[in-house]
Amino acid sequence: MIRFDSVTKTYPDGTVAVGGLDMVAPTGKITVLVGPSGCGKTTSLRMINRMIEPTAGRIWADDRDTATMDAAELRRGIGYVIQHAGLFPHRTIAANIATVPLLLGWDKKKARARSLELLERVGLPLSFANRYPSQLSGGQQQRVGVARALAADPPVMLMDEPFSAVDPVVREQLQDEFLRLQSELGKTIIFVTHDIDEAIKLGDQIAVLRVGGKLAQLSDPAHLLAHPVDDFVADFVGRDRGYRGLGFQTVPELSLRSETTIRVGATSEEARAAGADGWALVVDDDGRPLGWIEPQRIEGVVERETLHRGGTVAAVNGTLRAALDAALSSPSRRGVIVDADGVFAGTVLGQQVLAAIENAERPAADAGATDLLGSAT
Repeated sequence: MIRFDSVTKTYPDGTVAVGGLDMVAPTGKITVLVGPSGCGKTTSLRMINRMIEPTAGRIWADDRDTATMDAAELRRGIGYVIQHAGLFPHRTIAANIATVPLLLGWDKKKARARSLELLERVGLPLSFANRYPSQLSGGQQQRVGVARALAADPPVMLMDEPFSAVDPVVREQLQDEFLRLQSELGKTIIFVTHDIDEAIKLGDQIAVLRVGGKLAQLSDPAHLLAHPVDDFVADFVGRDRGYRGLGFQTVPELSLRSETTIRVGATSEEARAAGADGWALVVDDDGRPLGWIEPQRIEGVVERETLHRGGTVAAVNGTLRAALDAALSSPSRRGVIVDADGVFAGTVLGQQVLAAIENAERPAADAGATDLLGSAT
């Protein structure tokens, strides 16, 4: 647990970066700090490992006042991940990961073994061990940065916008990998981001800070979206917070529409027979959806280049937001639903999801809702 007790940071010119912050980051949970520029997010984070010293107040690591601890010892016991990974360019990937274990006195053989273990854990091949940072992509470097922070198995990790410097696709992959790791490791994590969507996806609790480092609201993502404490929080979370909030509501039982699917290589006649209403769904040999086609535009056989891939896919045990997005983003306006193995289960219409949203707002409907979509009809 990390606890802020009336923590203040005032700079010599009188600027108040953090003003009387009281907050608890629970053990084994992800606490995300968000807020506008100048609200003291990074300052608050760096005061935990004393890279910045508080002007007043106390920060506790469990039952220890961090001000009474040796700063170097404190930092070696806290994982720290920043933008652009911050790797040493002249050291191999294995050596980068082993940095803190070697500082703690581990022998080289043990430290290298730990490096290789963590390479696999963050989803990188062992062949990367002897490469240098410049030989890796930005996303791969960020994975190494996370591995380095985990190397000495610290109970606390500080993460300062670690995924903001990569493209959106890689960023989502890194977020998913991060959540997978956290489910296995259960670290106490304080995570700084300017992206409210990232905060909602990753955080067990979200701390919204005002300019001057004052806490505006601290709550779990679902409560934050549904009950912002004031206009400042509501504006920061965004005007589409109602739509985001659907991401925390599981889909009740819905009747799925069956579809006549086809495969790549099907003839134009087969495509037209399957897509009598103007669209046909293409699946692979295992029944996983690949995309939609317009049969009337097909000449010869169905090829991958003719697929419309714009629609998202929702899972049978997913959320109302995912189901609605699948319907709205689909070129056919029929949302594609898959089972736990990614196999096509059926489609759903937007109006069905909207009806489910309306019913979910009624207490009786809430009590009777289930987590799974109905089977295909």
